[in-house]
Amino acid sequence: MAAEPARRKRVARAPAPPPLRGVEGQAARPPARELDGVIHHRLRLGVLSALAAAEAMSFNELKALLGTTDGNLSVHCRKLEDSGYVTVTKTFEDRRPRTEYRLAAGGRQALTRYLGHMEALIRATRGTLDR
Repeated sequence: MAAEPARRKRVARAPAPPPLRGVEGQAARPPARELDGVIHHRLRLGVLSALAAAEAMSFNELKALLGTTDGNLSVHCRKLEDSGYVTVTKTFEDRRPRTEYRLAAGGRQALTRYLGHMEALIRATRGTLDR
Protein backbone atom coordinates (compact mmCIF):
# COMPACT_ATOMS: atom_id res chain seq x y z
CA MET A 1 0.00 0.00 0.00
CA ALA A 2 1.26 3.45 -0.90
CA ALA A 3 1.37 6.05 1.83
CA GLU A 4 -0.87 9.06 1.38
CA PRO A 5 0.93 12.37 0.81
CA ALA A 6 1.10 14.67 3.77
CA ARG A 7 -1.55 17.37 3.78
CA ARG A 8 -0.80 20.98 4.48
CA LYS A 9 -2.52 22.53 7.43
CA ARG A 10 -4.37 25.74 6.77
CA VAL A 11 -3.04 28.61 8.78
CA ALA A 12 -5.52 31.28 9.69
CA ARG A 13 -4.43 34.70 8.47
CA ALA A 14 -4.85 37.80 10.52
CA PRO A 15 -7.51 40.19 9.22
CA ALA A 16 -6.31 43.10 7.12
CA PRO A 17 -5.57 46.24 9.13
CA PRO A 18 -8.02 49.13 8.81
CA PRO A 19 -7.14 51.81 6.23
CA LEU A 20 -4.82 54.53 7.44
CA ARG A 21 -6.43 57.77 8.44
CA GLY A 22 -5.03 61.15 7.52
CA VAL A 23 -5.41 64.49 9.22
CA GLU A 24 -8.71 64.98 11.12
CA GLY A 25 -9.88 61.41 10.48
CA GLN A 26 -10.02 61.74 6.72
CA ALA A 27 -8.92 58.79 4.65
CA ALA A 28 -5.25 58.91 3.75
CA ARG A 29 -4.29 59.51 0.13
CA PRO A 30 -3.99 56.36 -1.97
CA PRO A 31 -0.47 54.96 -2.25
CA ALA A 32 1.72 56.78 -4.75
CA ARG A 33 2.36 55.19 -8.11
CA GLU A 34 5.80 53.84 -8.73
CA LEU A 35 8.59 56.14 -9.81
CA ASP A 36 9.27 56.32 -13.54
CA GLY A 37 11.89 53.61 -14.00
CA VAL A 38 13.26 55.23 -17.13
CA ILE A 39 14.04 58.48 -15.33
CA HIS A 40 14.99 57.03 -11.95
CA HIS A 41 18.47 55.94 -13.11
CA ARG A 42 21.15 58.45 -12.05
CA LEU A 43 22.58 59.03 -15.51
CA ARG A 44 19.22 59.37 -17.27
CA LEU A 45 17.99 61.78 -14.60
CA GLY A 46 21.18 63.77 -15.14
CA VAL A 47 20.62 63.92 -18.90
CA LEU A 48 17.02 65.10 -18.53
CA SER A 49 17.96 67.66 -15.87
CA ALA A 50 20.75 69.07 -18.02
CA LEU A 51 18.48 69.28 -21.06
CA ALA A 52 15.76 70.98 -18.99
CA ALA A 53 18.25 73.73 -18.15
CA ALA A 54 19.62 74.12 -21.69
CA GLU A 55 17.87 74.34 -25.02
CA ALA A 56 20.11 71.63 -26.49
CA MET A 57 23.36 69.87 -25.67
CA SER A 58 25.80 67.89 -27.74
CA PHE A 59 26.84 64.34 -26.89
CA ASN A 60 30.30 65.53 -25.86
CA GLU A 61 28.87 68.29 -23.65
CA LEU A 62 26.66 65.77 -21.85
CA LYS A 63 29.53 63.32 -21.53
CA ALA A 64 31.79 65.95 -19.95
CA LEU A 65 29.06 67.29 -17.66
CA LEU A 66 28.03 63.86 -16.38
CA GLY A 67 31.54 62.38 -16.28
CA THR A 68 30.66 59.17 -18.09
CA THR A 69 31.91 57.09 -21.00
CA ASP A 70 30.76 57.17 -24.62
CA GLY A 71 29.18 53.72 -24.43
CA ASN A 72 27.38 54.34 -21.16
CA LEU A 73 25.94 57.68 -22.26
CA SER A 74 24.96 56.28 -25.64
CA VAL A 75 22.96 53.43 -24.11
CA HIS A 76 21.11 55.69 -21.69
CA CYS A 77 20.38 58.37 -24.29
CA ARG A 78 18.98 55.69 -26.60
CA LYS A 79 16.63 54.54 -23.83
CA LEU A 80 15.45 58.14 -23.31
CA GLU A 81 14.98 58.53 -27.06
CA ASP A 82 13.02 55.26 -27.32
CA SER A 83 10.77 56.47 -24.48
CA GLY A 84 10.08 59.74 -26.33
CA TYR A 85 11.77 61.85 -23.64
CA VAL A 86 14.52 63.34 -25.84
CA THR A 87 14.92 64.10 -29.52
CA VAL A 88 18.19 63.48 -31.33
CA THR A 89 19.63 65.37 -34.28
CA LYS A 90 22.70 64.01 -36.06
CA THR A 91 24.66 66.32 -38.32
CA PHE A 92 28.20 66.87 -39.52
CA GLU A 93 30.38 69.78 -38.46
CA ASP A 94 33.70 70.13 -40.27
CA ARG A 95 33.35 66.54 -41.50
CA ARG A 96 32.91 65.30 -37.94
CA PRO A 97 29.65 63.83 -36.69
CA ARG A 98 27.74 65.90 -34.15
CA THR A 99 24.88 64.47 -32.10
CA GLU A 100 22.63 66.96 -30.38
CA TYR A 101 19.95 66.21 -27.79
CA ARG A 102 16.88 68.22 -26.84
CA LEU A 103 14.24 67.62 -24.20
CA ALA A 104 10.99 66.52 -25.87
CA ALA A 105 7.59 67.68 -24.60
CA GLY A 106 6.92 64.19 -23.23
CA GLY A 107 10.26 64.26 -21.44
CA ARG A 108 9.48 67.61 -19.85
CA GLN A 109 6.11 66.29 -18.63
CA ALA A 110 7.66 63.07 -17.32
CA LEU A 111 10.43 64.99 -15.52
CA THR A 112 7.87 67.33 -13.95
CA ARG A 113 5.82 64.34 -12.73
CA TYR A 114 8.95 62.61 -11.42
CA LEU A 115 10.13 65.70 -9.53
CA GLY A 116 6.65 66.19 -8.03
CA HIS A 117 6.64 62.57 -6.90
CA MET A 118 10.10 62.91 -5.32
CA GLU A 119 9.08 66.14 -3.56
CA ALA A 120 5.99 64.39 -2.13
CA LEU A 121 8.16 61.52 -0.88
CA ILE A 122 10.56 63.97 0.75
CA ARG A 123 7.70 65.87 2.45
CA ALA A 124 6.15 62.62 3.69
CA THR A 125 9.47 61.36 5.03
CA ARG A 126 10.84 64.57 6.53
CA GLY A 127 8.57 64.47 9.60
CA THR A 128 9.45 60.86 10.39
CA LEU A 129 13.19 61.45 10.82
CA ASP A 130 12.88 63.05 14.26
CA ARG A 131 11.19 60.05 15.85
